[in-house]
Amino acid sequence: MDTALHRVELTGFSGLARLTGGGDGGFSGAAENIAARQLNSRLLWLSAVLIAGLGAWTALSGAGNHTAEGEPVRLATAAATEPAQSPETEATQTKTGPSEIEFNPATAEAIAPVERAPLDGLKISSQSWRRGGLGSKALVTFTLRNTNDYAIKDIEIFCSFARRDGSHLTDRKRLIRDTVNMKSRKTFARLHVGHVNINADRAKCSLVAASHI
Repeated sequence: MDTALHRVELTGFSGLARLTGGGDGGFSGAAENIAARQLNSRLLWLSAVLIAGLGAWTALSGAGNHTAEGEPVRLATAAATEPAQSPETEATQTKTGPSEIEFNPATAEAIAPVERAPLDGLKISSQSWRRGGLGSKALVTFTLRNTNDYAIKDIEIFCSFARRDGSHLTDRKRLIRDTVNMKSRKTFARLHVGHVNINADRAKCSLVAASHI
């Protein structure tokens, strides 16, 4: 019986040893396993941090290269679209400006002098009027002065008649088929210009047209 009990104790002790790892050696192995698991966990965390940092650096580096590479392309495109100018063209623009036109007497057209109108040298120096007939006819007397270098003819005058207070009544025109020599004067006395209102008191005549000979 003692032998059997001893065997039972040995068997139980050997089984406990297997469960615990066998004495002090078993506790030491468990500690090593815990340390190994902690080390593996730290290595995995450090690897994840390194991978994330590498990805961020790659993204930033790629964006910087894209900007640096795209800028010369845009500059080259702008330079290609700008028209090239020859040195002679640039020198001409610098000297005269892009919008200035040089005057060349050899190619310029001759400018004809403006002809002076006959009325510019013709004027009425004095005038007056009176009634004629039964009082309905207007008879005007005036002197024409011709300062032109040529004689004039076909003189047309315009006369306006008004009441004593200045209110307008009527207008009359008259074409004079006569000639006034150059640099001379001529008086036309009691020239009938038409019928006027009986209330007409004032008259004012002016030149309308004339032609030179």
